[in-house]
Amino acid sequence: MWWIGIAFVIIIIIFLLTQKPKPKSKEKDLSRVSSQTGRRKVIWLMVDSLMAPAVDLGVKNGELPAISFLIQHGHYQKGLVSSFPTMSVTADTSFLTGAYPDQHGVPGLIWFDEQQKRLVNYGTGLGEMIQDGWNQVAEDAIINLNQKHLNPQVQTVYEELEKQGIKTGSVNGMIYRGTRDHELTFPVWMSVPSSIPRRLSVKGPDFLSLGALTNPLQEKISLPDGPLSEFGLKDAYSIDTVKFLIKENRLPNFLFVYLPDPDKPIHGKGPGPQERQELQKVDREIAQLLDAFGSWDEALRQAIWAVCGDGGQTAIHPADQQPVVRLDQLLQNYKTLQPGRQPDENTDVVLAVNERSAYVYALKEEVQLEELADRLKEDDRIDILAWVDDDGWVRIVNSVKQKQMRFRPGGEWTDPYSQTWELEEEPAALDLNLDQKRKQITYGEYPDGLVRLHAALHSHAGRYLLVTARPGYELADTASPTHKGGAGHGSLHRIDSTAPLIIAGTDQLPSRWRIVDLKDYILTLLTPSP
Repeated sequence: MWWIGIAFVIIIIIFLLTQKPKPKSKEKDLSRVSSQTGRRKVIWLMVDSLMAPAVDLGVKNGELPAISFLIQHGHYQKGLVSSFPTMSVTADTSFLTGAYPDQHGVPGLIWFDEQQKRLVNYGTGLGEMIQDGWNQVAEDAIINLNQKHLNPQVQTVYEELEKQGIKTGSVNGMIYRGTRDHELTFPVWMSVPSSIPRRLSVKGPDFLSLGALTNPLQEKISLPDGPLSEFGLKDAYSIDTVKFLIKENRLPNFLFVYLPDPDKPIHGKGPGPQERQELQKVDREIAQLLDAFGSWDEALRQAIWAVCGDGGQTAIHPADQQPVVRLDQLLQNYKTLQPGRQPDENTDVVLAVNERSAYVYALKEEVQLEELADRLKEDDRIDILAWVDDDGWVRIVNSVKQKQMRFRPGGEWTDPYSQTWELEEEPAALDLNLDQKRKQITYGEYPDGLVRLHAALHSHAGRYLLVTARPGYELADTASPTHKGGAGHGSLHRIDSTAPLIIAGTDQLPSRWRIVDLKDYILTLLTPSP
């Protein structure tokens, strides 16, 4: 739900400029997705901020009949490991590409582009969006994310399936690159004050629906895509779209459906009663989809179902416990880039804060990453600091345990995912447990932490370190959104990094329970065996 701030700005603009007729969609998606017989469908529901403790409680109390039905007729995995930073844009890109950010090229919700010498912001929050400039944020989120930043050498699941003649679709997924031609249509009040064109040609799956920007059902049914419905970037739009496809026998073979609604209330109120209400609403939405098949049993006969989260959220302490770590203040001896400004010859440091993690960039050669880490680790709310040292090793400092280690790929140690590593110094810095006899690694509080850190630190050009906050705390720059008394994510910690995955309608399961492994799983489900 990381782009919803953009929709909020749009709402303000539309009321100021009054409403104009919405251009008719020229999309012909329905002609591409008449259902093929003989092959079951895969419906993948990505529920933002879905967490296992809330699912467990709701099932136990009988509050989630639809989810309970899928669990009873399928498999429920509580510890699906996300990518890092644990932000939806990065996690969902890893899901759809089967790659970590060192390969797919989307390092976080906000990051510094070394080549263009500017911050890339896909929509962190209203304050930062205003400071960074609406025009640039909109261009990055709507145009650059799929067309430039997403590595063209890494194929999405849509591209992989479509080249085999297997139909695909995306409903409200912000990562949508495929092989089919589509046109996003922008109203005048949106395109005039920005560099966004009136119409934009993009490549997507066979069926692409993205709120008011591209609604292939515009002349078929009335969908909630107006300003009061955040221009369709809400659950109601997604659910109504999928119900139509089911009832009209128009489901593509693989359909990705994004359900963003739970994220914002959990950010505001934290895990607990509000989360419980949101999950009950999601359950009712899933029930509507099952009902659209005529019966729930028929829904399982016709489709494989997956209900998945892309990461968790950690409760943030209330304001009186000082939960916000202002990185700009900790680094006040350096000249940090101010929001909305361009770096110049005097800029020492740039901050790109992804809630509970941040990239800290050293723009001057004389500014050493280790000295930045030494300054930051003095704050007891900081958890992990990591950077690539001069020898090419990843250096880790655990400021809570006051331990250090370094690592690099290859070597004699093997982790649970068959990845090999060379380790030096104190493995407790990343809560690693080592079996000296078998040379095996098991992960503790930072699941799959070695590869996730390594990938993030090699995800884009520049000299930078990664910093994360301890549970209960979040990081901030001058205009960063904060969630005092609510919840946040972004860190490497287990709470932020794991989500539930429910699969029903098949006995075939993923080989590994990581979000980065699910693309291959989908290909296995839909690609005929040789």
